Amino acid sequence: MNKKLHLPALPLSLVLFSLFFSFQACQVSQEQAGAEEEGWTPLFNGTDLTGWNQVNGTAPYKVEDGAIVGTTVSGSPNSFLATDQPYGDFILELEFMMHPDINSGMQFRSISDPAIMEGRVHGYQFELDPSERNWTGGIYDEARRMWLYPLSLNEEAKSALKIGEWNKARIEALGNDIRTWVNGVPVAHLVDDMTPSGIIALQVHSIYDDKDAGKEIKWRNIRIKTEGLAHQQGHDAFVVNLIPNSLTEKEKEQGWSLLWDGKTTIGWRGAHKASFPEGGWEIQNGELRVLESGGGESVNGGDIVTEKEYGAFDLQLEFKLTEGANSGIKYFVTEEEEVKNASAIGLEYQILDDKNHPDAKMGRDGNRTLASLYDLKTAEKQDRFLKPIGEWNRARLVVNPDNTVEHWLNGVKVLEYDRGSQEFKDLVAISKYKDWKNFGMAEKGHILLQDHGNTVAFRSIKIKELDKQQANK
Repeated sequence: MNKKLHLPALPLSLVLFSLFFSFQACQVSQEQAGAEEEGWTPLFNGTDLTGWNQVNGTAPYKVEDGAIVGTTVSGSPNSFLATDQPYGDFILELEFMMHPDINSGMQFRSISDPAIMEGRVHGYQFELDPSERNWTGGIYDEARRMWLYPLSLNEEAKSALKIGEWNKARIEALGNDIRTWVNGVPVAHLVDDMTPSGIIALQVHSIYDDKDAGKEIKWRNIRIKTEGLAHQQGHDAFVVNLIPNSLTEKEKEQGWSLLWDGKTTIGWRGAHKASFPEGGWEIQNGELRVLESGGGESVNGGDIVTEKEYGAFDLQLEFKLTEGANSGIKYFVTEEEEVKNASAIGLEYQILDDKNHPDAKMGRDGNRTLASLYDLKTAEKQDRFLKPIGEWNRARLVVNPDNTVEHWLNGVKVLEYDRGSQEFKDLVAISKYKDWKNFGMAEKGHILLQDHGNTVAFRSIKIKELDKQQANK
């Protein structure tokens, strides 16, 4: 005879409790296995600051509720909490939340060396900017070159930040290709090789008003991947490429081509000439230079123009001024006007040493200063976005299919106008171009680099021709 074994019944609450923790343990185990499989390594253990050291500044850092918390203090320069080892190629992900009144950032591939600037942290920074400007995810070069990728280049990405909430940041640094994301939105795309490796650091920015003391920024879930790296798909933002005279595959995909190859005169000739000038210009070290000839306009080698004509386009280049120099980028140049010992006629993006060249004080209301539409409309620019004489500045000139035109300088739009509008016609009527019939209204024309008798260098000249569909991207 079989006897049944009777066991005491377990309370329902105990059963549910056991099932819940079994499920949780299984879930945690799966997550850990997944993280290990994907190759992620935590940089923050969630309980203390092991693996991190403070460099610069006196702002305090602590761990609270599984997050690193930095707090602003009066009388301190920028403070940084840095990893105790450098990283080269990596993908970094973390979450951050900050007070809406303070600026901050995350350094990467950065340097803190007592022998350099007394140990001041310098290098790439993922900007954290909750202000109205909202350049979060842009790339700033801390204590070095300043803004490399302002979010004026990607207006759509400004809406990604969630004020007062946890946000997710992603930085992909693979070779010289750096890309950022905020909450899954592609933000900045920089190509640069200045610093291939360095520390990662969390910044508490200095404050300028004592009332901003005591405000917090928080970071959590900080993890890094250093092997099996690949860029996440879907990043199609404007590319700032600081490798001279080069095009990335992404730029090619976006329709960019080199307008100058960095080595020869192919694609260019003298204005009103059949060939490239025999003198007055030189090509050296990847630079196309107009040479000094006493400041005269087109009295040496003369202007040079593209062999091809362009209508709607996006043009970018780098230029380097010498002290007191004058030059320009002209567009819609047809060479139909008869000029003698003078520059060819066309709309002009002015290139000038505003401080030391007298032309800056001529014209009307500064309309002959750097990046202005020469003698017509003044560029509205801030000095902090200008590079000093002897360093490279980045010019960008956009002519849209609807005839709106934009002048940019170092990633910031400084001027916009409608070609052919009544405002444009009124400006022409009171300018030095008033006697030229239909000035600036050609359907297409050559692009010109001006010889104004001063040494100016150009490089990384590239162009994208636009149609209506591309212009809306």
